[in-house]
Amino acid sequence: MLRYTIFLGVLISITSCAVKEPSALSIIDKSIESAGGELYQNAEITFDFRDHSYRVKRQNGLFEMSRFTYLSEDSTINDFVYNYGYKRFLNDSMISVPDSIAPRYKASVNSVIYFACLPYGLNDHAVEKSLLGRKEINRISYYKIRVTFKEQGGGEDFQDQFIYWVNPENYNIDFLAYEYFSDGGGLRFRQAFNSREVSGIRFNDYINFKPKTDLDVNLENIDDHFIAGDLEELSRIQTENVSVSILSK
Repeated sequence: MLRYTIFLGVLISITSCAVKEPSALSIIDKSIESAGGELYQNAEITFDFRDHSYRVKRQNGLFEMSRFTYLSEDSTINDFVYNYGYKRFLNDSMISVPDSIAPRYKASVNSVIYFACLPYGLNDHAVEKSLLGRKEINRISYYKIRVTFKEQGGGEDFQDQFIYWVNPENYNIDFLAYEYFSDGGGLRFRQAFNSREVSGIRFNDYINFKPKTDLDVNLENIDDHFIAGDLEELSRIQTENVSVSILSK
């Protein structure tokens, strides 16, 4: 009887270890590593998105993000976001931007680069992560991770909430969804496609979906509505002419 009890205890212990899920942090760590890892920390990335060109340079703990908007053949609006602030130029002349407007310009530059460089950024100090469990989509049991932001360091839209579906086989983010509260608020669901590697860093494009009208959809059940075909395509999020230069430390 004693041997049976010991055996049963060992079996339960082994079974418990076998089904224990990794933490949200360890999943995101693997996702970042699989997408480029340390290469992000010292690299210059450029790409085109819609009518703008973007550039992000990270080196030795410093960063510079920029957006170039071409007004005409010889006229360009240049937005620069640094560790220490924001500046806007018309060609080579700096433009004075009111303090009430500057955060919007800064946030719009950061938002595009944030999505283009995912999953990098998901371990920033302002990010809070939790594993919601697993969700099966297209016969793959995805890790479902909620991401929120602290007010301190969380940016202009720190209230926004995200969910990421991480593929357990390659740790790519195959789906993401977010709830935003600016401009009346809303929900979006994105499906990754055209995953490709440029100089060791992985990039995804996305099909952008929104809920159909009159649906009882929230951030946590939006994946069920995607599976049921209750979402409609809104747009395509596609980066073009992606270039990566790895910089010295």
